[in-house]
Amino acid sequence: MKKYFNLFDLSQKVDYKIEVLSGVTVAIALIPEAVAFALIAGLSPLTGLYAAFVMGLVTAVLGGRPGMISGATGAVAVVIASLALSHGAEYIFATVVLAGIIQIVAGILRLGKFMRLVPHPVIFGFVNGLAIIIFMSQLDQFKDESGNWLQGTALYVLLGFVLVTMFIIWGLPKLTKAIPASLVAILVVSGLVIGFHIDTKTVGDIASIQGGFPPFHLPDVPLTLQTLLLILPYAAIMAGVGLIESLLTLNIIDEITSSRGRGNKEAVAQGTANILSGIFSGMGGCAMIGQSLINISAGARARLSGIVASVMLLVFIMYGAPLVEQLPMAALTGLMIMVAIGTFEWASLRTFTKMPKSDIFVMVVVTVVTAILHNLALAVMVGVIIAALVFAWDNAKRIRARKYMDANGVKHYEIYGPLFFGSVTVFNEKFDVMNDPEEVIIDFAESRVVDMSAIEALSKLTERYQKVGKKVQLKHLSPDCRTLLKNAEEIIDVNVLEDPTYKLVMD
Repeated sequence: MKKYFNLFDLSQKVDYKIEVLSGVTVAIALIPEAVAFALIAGLSPLTGLYAAFVMGLVTAVLGGRPGMISGATGAVAVVIASLALSHGAEYIFATVVLAGIIQIVAGILRLGKFMRLVPHPVIFGFVNGLAIIIFMSQLDQFKDESGNWLQGTALYVLLGFVLVTMFIIWGLPKLTKAIPASLVAILVVSGLVIGFHIDTKTVGDIASIQGGFPPFHLPDVPLTLQTLLLILPYAAIMAGVGLIESLLTLNIIDEITSSRGRGNKEAVAQGTANILSGIFSGMGGCAMIGQSLINISAGARARLSGIVASVMLLVFIMYGAPLVEQLPMAALTGLMIMVAIGTFEWASLRTFTKMPKSDIFVMVVVTVVTAILHNLALAVMVGVIIAALVFAWDNAKRIRARKYMDANGVKHYEIYGPLFFGSVTVFNEKFDVMNDPEEVIIDFAESRVVDMSAIEALSKLTERYQKVGKKVQLKHLSPDCRTLLKNAEEIIDVNVLEDPTYKLVMD
């Protein structure tokens, strides 16, 4: 019982200064993103900000990865945008609640273990594509309200402060790590802009963030089957996108921190956060890789940073809006560009001449799909499918058969490699039914019968031997395979004593 209620690891050494300062930095950086994602979804800015507060607080307390930041995200915004346009915010809130329920069910069923099926090239492609998205999204700050590129003084001022921000974030850690470089950069650039009354784009130019505590509000939608059928597809996609992005972010943070998060616990936390977000007027969301990397790169490793970030975000909304709205977008743009640079897996570029071509292809495809379509779930699924097909093709060529005759004139076929739908054709070519002796033994000690196609192939093979009056014995078959081979049960002699037992590793 202890591990279920021990939300905070009291044995963990916590640097309170780093946690608090990092949390404040993340809170400031959350504001423009939450506002932007809400606008993408066609919702009010406060809907995104409330989601960032609720998602961040709940997952910081209950999540399976201390230090990871959750909030309103672009991936979720894209999913719900069409529903928001056609049916309005109330249906969005209902969708968010339903998505949260789906995520909790996924966590309870321990579906987080399926993230093991995501190959490393897919993760590389996902991260690189996300870095490109983060970088490209910052280019909008270099445009005016009409969508035209800034020119002249306005462009030079914005670009200059962006470069100053990037330089501070890059250079300060080389001198000291006592204070998060991101926070210092934001404060320095903001001080210059506000102190010298420099005219440049600010947070307030995007939208006002003034508001109160997130209002409790049950979604005002008809409780009918028609409503359920309308929002279910959106909720299912949102739940899937949220879990994929959250669990991949968790894996990335695991690698950076050399620790291990708990995927199923994170899934339950994400679901709980989305349910609360939906009933507290938020648009929902998931883990944010950019904000998480800001937090981790600042040195935060505990839950405190996420709690501080969400609480400070609420403080800014309720009491600090006039001050926060004066922050220059140049500082936040420079920060996010540095996040994009840090997110990109530059090491993956050096593997182009060392990795298998299939892995490189998968990585490039996932990167392109992520960067162009901004659909992270689709990109990951496409990558997994391609990697699975490549794996199947490679293993289809690896099935082999060692043949020999024993002293009694019995021919033995020792099978090596997996027998599945991809290798059935090659498997059948190994046998010479017409010229084989009266008795044949096929040994699967070094093979594994994987699927129905393999079982059907064995059934047909035994039938071929039966038609010419020959006896075939199959040894070392798994029990599930023997049960299904009913058509050939009269002529199959299985060595039960030597059958292997197959076990699955559970999360």
